[in-house]
Amino acid sequence: MKPSNDELLFLALGGSGEIGMNVNLYGTAGKWVMVDLGLTFGDSGYPGIDLVLPDLEFIEKRRKDLLGIVLTHGHEDHIGAIPYLAADLDVPLYATPFTAGLIRGKLDEEGIADKVKLHVIPNEGSFQLGPFGFRYVPLAHSIPEGNALLIDTPHGKIFHTGDWKIDEQPLLGTPSTAAELEAIGDEGILALVCDSTNVFNDDASGSEAMVREGLDGVIGAATGRVLVTTFASNAARVQTLGEVARDTGRQLCVAGRSLDRIIRVAKATGYLKDFPPTIDVDTAMRLPPREVMIIATGGQGESRAALARVAFDSHPIKLSRGDTVVFSSKQIPGNELAIGRIQNQLAAKGVLMVTDRQAHVHVSGHPGRPELELMYRWIRPEIVLPVHGELRHMAEQARFALEKGVPQSIVQMNGDVLRLAPGAPKKIADERTGRLVLDGDIILPADGGTMNERRKIALHGVISVTVALDRKRRLVIGDPAVALQGVPVEEDKEDFIADAATAAAKAAGKGERDVEKLKEGIRLAVRRVATEWTGKKPIVLVSIINV
Repeated sequence: MKPSNDELLFLALGGSGEIGMNVNLYGTAGKWVMVDLGLTFGDSGYPGIDLVLPDLEFIEKRRKDLLGIVLTHGHEDHIGAIPYLAADLDVPLYATPFTAGLIRGKLDEEGIADKVKLHVIPNEGSFQLGPFGFRYVPLAHSIPEGNALLIDTPHGKIFHTGDWKIDEQPLLGTPSTAAELEAIGDEGILALVCDSTNVFNDDASGSEAMVREGLDGVIGAATGRVLVTTFASNAARVQTLGEVARDTGRQLCVAGRSLDRIIRVAKATGYLKDFPPTIDVDTAMRLPPREVMIIATGGQGESRAALARVAFDSHPIKLSRGDTVVFSSKQIPGNELAIGRIQNQLAAKGVLMVTDRQAHVHVSGHPGRPELELMYRWIRPEIVLPVHGELRHMAEQARFALEKGVPQSIVQMNGDVLRLAPGAPKKIADERTGRLVLDGDIILPADGGTMNERRKIALHGVISVTVALDRKRRLVIGDPAVALQGVPVEEDKEDFIADAATAAAKAAGKGERDVEKLKEGIRLAVRRVATEWTGKKPIVLVSIINV
């Protein structure tokens, strides 16, 4: 799969058919460029895993044809995989100043800043990569320097939105005006590659300025200590919360390294200039509760984030009856149980909780239907290519675009190779895509042997059996040793172990000389006992000691 001179190809390696882990490739004239290199987060399907990365096998095999990686903005689902995967690709990165600051911090933490070339492009700047011309186009989002990319190719112009919304009163940055976007449309746009996250929302996302009013009301009425949880990367919300602290006469405490990092990079690149001074945790806990507001991470139920540690009393910040926690973020599907666990723990303390269901304390950073319709009208593309969504989101945006007069739309998934030009857009090939997991310091296939074994252990438990044999006569010496982890026998454990040991001894005493066949016989015998007792099929590990 090498793009020819007379075609323009598109291939998503992540972010299409899922929300998160955005990786998009454009190809022409034998060369590829990558837009974004993000990650997603582990769930119950990945035991012991926090970070999930895209499998870049397709482009790794073609790295000599990859010209660079262009980043739209600084959210983890767009830049988070860079410190783990970019060095192997050995191509330069391109980002605007704030996003570059976040990336540089990640590269420094991994000790690879000298191995990855990072080019800082001015806001609204342009540059050329082989047959591709790039221009940053500022759009409103929940982080500074949310950008679309205007990509000039020999076959037409692409408007790749990144994440965006329309905000008439943005707190950070200056997004492009309707007139500026219409002027881009006047240039002639082949394809609008567009965020699909909120396509089912009939209302526009709303302005960050409206959130300030809602938070002022909730926090102004609170009589105790207030903790507000939001995404660390939502720098616009952090700015809002600084203003709310000032509005309500509270001193501000920031809890969490990720929040500290965002604030530091934002200030270094010219944002958060009027952010109020902060106090440390010890000072916050000494002040009267009515005088303190805390910003913390953990609103999605993350077990190691500040809010979870506060809820379970393993953090210096303490909350009690009469205090308030404000969830200034949208609940991401799949996180309901984790969030509920923390909210139940807070409820047990008598803490009042406020979410976007009770008050206007959050607005989305993604476009609803009215905003999508405006973008179609301004950009006037020949094709709408939905990305950044589950299949239902992308299919709905494709349908909605046609309804609003866009001539063509096409739905794709990770691994679908699309030819955008010449002619009508069409799928021309399938390429393998997948997921990797970061397990400690090791990157592994998400469906490889290690993770499959761990899933089996999590589902069924594990039994280890050790049998001692007389080296010459092959007779069992003593009783086999049996140990369990995660096998549901509880108070019957001793009786179960006795039965399992008896079965192991009987299987070992059959005189089998082939060691591997002997181990397999013991394994099957012990698992059979486990299945009879529990209905489960645990992993059984057998060791033979020759004496």
